Amino acid sequence: MKLIQRHLFKGTREFEFVDDHVKFRSKAPFKEAEELTVMLTVLNPEPVITRSSLDFTSRVNGETLLSFYLAKPNAQEFTAFVSALRAKALDEYQRFAGLKPSPASTTLAGNVDDEPPAFDEPPLPARLGKTLDVARIDEAIQMLKTYLNDDDVLALITALETLQGDPQNESRQIDVINAFNDLGPSQGAVLTYAPYVGILLSDGPAGSPY
Repeated sequence: MKLIQRHLFKGTREFEFVDDHVKFRSKAPFKEAEELTVMLTVLNPEPVITRSSLDFTSRVNGETLLSFYLAKPNAQEFTAFVSALRAKALDEYQRFAGLKPSPASTTLAGNVDDEPPAFDEPPLPARLGKTLDVARIDEAIQMLKTYLNDDDVLALITALETLQGDPQNESRQIDVINAFNDLGPSQGAVLTYAPYVGILLSDGPAGSPY
């Protein structure tokens, strides 16, 4: 899977998945071409988003490792690649940390008769009670209004705006969760452009969803 982004003044950036890493190439005007490899295990799967870029930082020191032009070459390709990158980064880290079996161990255990235990979604109250950042809620609202069709996410935007006025109100937090659950295929795009929504939905404390 590959993503190629072009910017009139900043040049070209190319990203490609290769096994357990991302290969990055860039060429900017009046600068030498740059190429590097970033291991998926060190990427924080929650990106940092601004008006013009989306950055993935290091789990180790917080430095930016991969930086994308926002919504280029188009919203659909951008969303698909970033969603895949988030999933792969989390998957590789869990495998590295021993939280998920490697493909080899899964194959070796293929003849075991016992079915894996089923885990249900936690009840809604388990997701509540966290301290929310009003500024980041506002950032999520603005990003959704800027980059997604308002009609598609209007209910979620309305729920977020209501929550912004009373961020510790559990009823309003539930409204956000329900609005997100009703989005269907648009959920991936929302989490790409407004990653703080993912923190609102997580079971852990705000700011540390992984």
